Amino acid sequence: MDRSRPLARRPLVALLTATALAATGTTALSSAARAADADLARNGGFESGLDGWSCTAGTTVNAPVRSGSSALKATPAGADNARCAQTVTVKPDSQYTLSGHVQGSYVYLGASGTGTTDVSTWAQSAPGWQQLTTTFRTGPSTTRVTVYTHGWYGTGAYHADDITLVGPGGETGQPPAPPTGLRADTVTSTGVALSWSPVTGATGYAVYRDGTKVRTVSGTSVTVSGLSPSTAYAFQVTAVNDAGESARSATVTATTGAPDSGGGPSDLPPHALVGYLHASFANGSGYTRLADVPESWDVIDLAFGEPTSATSGDIRFDRCPASECPGVESDAEFKDAVKAKQAAGKKVLISIGGANGQVQLTTTAARDTFVSSVSKIIDEYGLDGLDIDFEGHSLSLNADDTDFRNPKTPVIVNLISALKTLKAKYGDDFVLTMAPETFFVQLGYQYYGTGRWGGQDPRAGAYLPVIHAMRDDLTLLHVQDYNSGPVMGLDNQYHSMGGADFHIAMTDMLLTGFPVAGDANNVFPPLRADQVAIGMPATTNAGNGHVSPAEVTKTLDCLTKRTNCGGYATHGTWPGLRGLMTWSINWDRFGGWEFQRTFDGYFG
Repeated sequence: MDRSRPLARRPLVALLTATALAATGTTALSSAARAADADLARNGGFESGLDGWSCTAGTTVNAPVRSGSSALKATPAGADNARCAQTVTVKPDSQYTLSGHVQGSYVYLGASGTGTTDVSTWAQSAPGWQQLTTTFRTGPSTTRVTVYTHGWYGTGAYHADDITLVGPGGETGQPPAPPTGLRADTVTSTGVALSWSPVTGATGYAVYRDGTKVRTVSGTSVTVSGLSPSTAYAFQVTAVNDAGESARSATVTATTGAPDSGGGPSDLPPHALVGYLHASFANGSGYTRLADVPESWDVIDLAFGEPTSATSGDIRFDRCPASECPGVESDAEFKDAVKAKQAAGKKVLISIGGANGQVQLTTTAARDTFVSSVSKIIDEYGLDGLDIDFEGHSLSLNADDTDFRNPKTPVIVNLISALKTLKAKYGDDFVLTMAPETFFVQLGYQYYGTGRWGGQDPRAGAYLPVIHAMRDDLTLLHVQDYNSGPVMGLDNQYHSMGGADFHIAMTDMLLTGFPVAGDANNVFPPLRADQVAIGMPATTNAGNGHVSPAEVTKTLDCLTKRTNCGGYATHGTWPGLRGLMTWSINWDRFGGWEFQRTFDGYFG
């Protein structure tokens, strides 16, 4: 399946004169900033939108960001350079350092109204974040200076983040001292209550989680919610007044509690191994009886239940015949094996779809047939639940379906309705898992909805409405991190299969959340760590994207311990990550159980 590639950069169409390109050289301070110096720029990280800034053509986005969760994106037009500026109170006859990070072509950072020589610095081409720094001295009567950033006419959007102006505070005084006494009072599975001592002169406080500003409050306590269970977090606070923001407090760490029973049964082990068992077909991996699946496998997906036709909704599970699968067990033996696995604490699911099983619930009649036929399979074999492995063209978006929170496309609306019906029928113990390809999930970061993004494949991101609608009932999401083209991560870089970085970047998106198609107002919320397993092929025979055990270990180290991360910096640490999924148990047996041994060796 073809995957999107980076677009070629637009050429610079306007000739820039030598005068326009001139910029004052930067001068670094020869010593550390004086004790009286402070960062006077207001909202320099754009965490509070455009508060404090006046922009001709700017907005805030959640990617790319240099730090925190937001950055400025401004798009120059033919007669507008997309200038964003703010005026800052300063002291006369004082030295200041202006700094910021930018991305794009012909991006400027400068200060005007200095009373001496106005300054600017610029980046001709910054495909990644590049720091710009310049210094100036105010005139003998200067009390206000305007700092700004802008692009160049018609050259495309630029980004800016972490803009600071360091020097003596003006008439408004100095920023307050950093808070003391920060502590974690109450810790639950999804939240941490923090409190600290009041700071003289503070009008508010900013709360940081793992280095990212997440809240601003007026009092001296806050509860940070929406966290993942069994996950370590680091917190700091700063004090704020009209003069600026203090340095950060000492760090307090807290680890959230174990997950509650939401989203599926609570009796899965903290770290689970998920595998697909070829139950309805034979291939070069050989047939494996259900009773012979080793104890390491915690969730066994029976592959596959398939439709009688693409749009019927009628799903049948036909076990592999003896003529194709030598040694296949009888129905009675198979059902006994299901019971034995369940008695050992394992979950056995029917997986619907696969590469050859196109399921398109285009009508409510097909939806209802899907529910009844899947229920019949679950009841006949006494299974624990359902795995959705829709591939191909089973899910795609209509051109006007641009909000994953309120889907309009019938095949998506009907699937959500069917899954909710099955969950209600079987209750809290019903196990629901999904195994989409990266194309259907992470590619939604770049493309979502053909009406907005110019005719790209309508399947890009099409699973997002289903995942979001079922997130409270979803036991596991294990995206297939294989058979994939390059996909852009939250670092705004493309990542390709073959190493740990790809798995780290793709999983970080699920656990951090991401703006859908770059829309800062349409952010897909993060999943809990206990809902996520990483999909990998068991052997080189099983699919493109196989990685060695050493790369699997790097992936798990980075995501659960934030060590061994290589070239990708995650946005958090998730020791509660549920585990690994593989295609397939049969292929792992064919490869001498290497995948299983890697999992057992890491998680014990």
